[in-house]
Amino acid sequence: MTTWLTQFIESFGYIAIILLIAVENIFPPIPSEVILTLGGFLVSGTKLTLIGVILASTLGSVIGAIILFSISRNLTLPRLEKLLETKLFKLLGFKKDDAQKAINWFDKHGIGAIFYGRCIPVVRSLISIPAGIAHVGWTKFLILTTLGSLVWNSVLVGLGHYMGKNWQVVVRIFDDYTLVIIALLLILFIYFGIKWYKTRIKK
Repeated sequence: MTTWLTQFIESFGYIAIILLIAVENIFPPIPSEVILTLGGFLVSGTKLTLIGVILASTLGSVIGAIILFSISRNLTLPRLEKLLETKLFKLLGFKKDDAQKAINWFDKHGIGAIFYGRCIPVVRSLISIPAGIAHVGWTKFLILTTLGSLVWNSVLVGLGHYMGKNWQVVVRIFDDYTLVIIALLLILFIYFGIKWYKTRIKK
């Protein structure tokens, strides 16, 4: 995979980076850690520049995020309420007004999550979905997504460039970090799931 990525980036330059990162944000077949650190390493032996790779990857991140955000915005409140009224969701204890409550919560507390979420593996791609469902304003979404992506991309591209031929060490470290994040998210999901279920039973 590394050989193919290297050849693809060397052949198409910034266009390849934009395309790879955009696809990774929608459906991550290749982790961004690999693309970004490899891109940083390739700065030394190609016509690519450090700033160019960072800007191209950030543009790709924003394009991918916009696609997910746009799709999620089609899940309007009436559609969500209709979904929650189905037998499956009723059996799980959901109510029609839960949709509006979730949107209100994200509007009040979740805006900052767009920025911070862009810097967390796994979450960084998915954060565009609740933002779209909550109908966060386009300006806020684009600014926070761009800034968050810029931070994440700058760190990884910079590390890849700094590590040189040892850029894959960075990938291994972030792979371990990703596993920890997934484990924590799973634990939190189970915890809040049990807590929510007990609350529903009492009601």
